Amino acid sequence: MAGMSPVDVRKALKGADHPAGRDDLVAPARGDGADEKVVDKPSHAGTERFDGPDDLQKGLFDNA
Repeated sequence: MAGMSPVDVRKALKGADHPAGRDDLVAPARGDGADEKVVDKPSHAGTERFDGPDDLQKGLFDNA
């Protein structure tokens, strides 16, 4: 997804408790009105669980 940065995703998912599964991250972001492109990124990640913000960034962007 071009034009989306790790910072965009972190902002949309701020306050998420970790460890967290994809659904644990996506549902609250949608409820907070996050941009759908940003919300869609973790929902299609190859990783099912994220242990923290750094793990989330790695799972979303290192394999892109």
